[in-house]
Amino acid sequence: MKVTKAVIPAAGLGTRVLPATKAMPKEMLPIVDKPAIQYIVEEAVRSGITDILIITNRGKGLIEDHFDRAPELEAKLTGSQKEAMFHSVVDISKLANIYFVRQKETKGLGHAVNCARSFVGNEPFAVLYGDDVIIGEDPACGQLIRAYEEFGQGVLGVKEVTPEAIVKYSSLKVDPIRDNLYQCTDMVEKPSPDKILSLFSILGRCVLPPEIFDILDRTQPGAGGEIQLTDAMCQLARTTGMVAVDFTGKRYDMGNKLGIMQAQVELALKHPEIGGDFKAYLKEIASSL
Repeated sequence: MKVTKAVIPAAGLGTRVLPATKAMPKEMLPIVDKPAIQYIVEEAVRSGITDILIITNRGKGLIEDHFDRAPELEAKLTGSQKEAMFHSVVDISKLANIYFVRQKETKGLGHAVNCARSFVGNEPFAVLYGDDVIIGEDPACGQLIRAYEEFGQGVLGVKEVTPEAIVKYSSLKVDPIRDNLYQCTDMVEKPSPDKILSLFSILGRCVLPPEIFDILDRTQPGAGGEIQLTDAMCQLARTTGMVAVDFTGKRYDMGNKLGIMQAQVELALKHPEIGGDFKAYLKEIASSL
């Protein structure tokens, strides 16, 4: 079955980047001239997604406003010979069919995804974590969707991390299939050093079958007293198996101060308007370090 729906959980509090996120959702932090969540939505659209559900909570109305029309601003741009700018604003609302639902209690990523049950129905769907911006020629979400369509199993977007970092992420038991594809049969969240299965960890993307919702209904609170999506995916991996894709593309952790700055600098260098000037500026700064 073709994957046309995506869920973007964006209900986290962003505590790692306070005070910037006290009044502004971390998903709206700008990377040059676009908020982080727009890069994620654009990736989904480039992957063939037509319907997107963004899961928010109280205080995240800015996200809804960003993907809506802005008649007053559009009128001002229409009358001021700023056609390119006008289209850049209007086109945001035309990227996909975008819907919103509120996670009324922050009970974890698994609970947030479970809020999408009526939106998803009986179809496979992609999950793009709101913290993770992934930039690459071939959209990461699309790489996972192709694997789902080939194997018919849930798919995990993975990268290898350091032994120091794996204890803060999930660790997967994997066996090679071919190229950058692996069979995943087990996983453990935030493993102690003696429980590490491999240095492959789920980073920001997955494609899930609709059966995940029944598993989530039975999933008990795990780490932090929250319903963990990893716990539900672990059950899926142990029963039907899942495919892990070591995706191409650079991931930026937008819930992390260093990740935010890396995204800002690296994407500014590629920006068609300011890339050249910014590169010269960085060279000048670097020479004085």
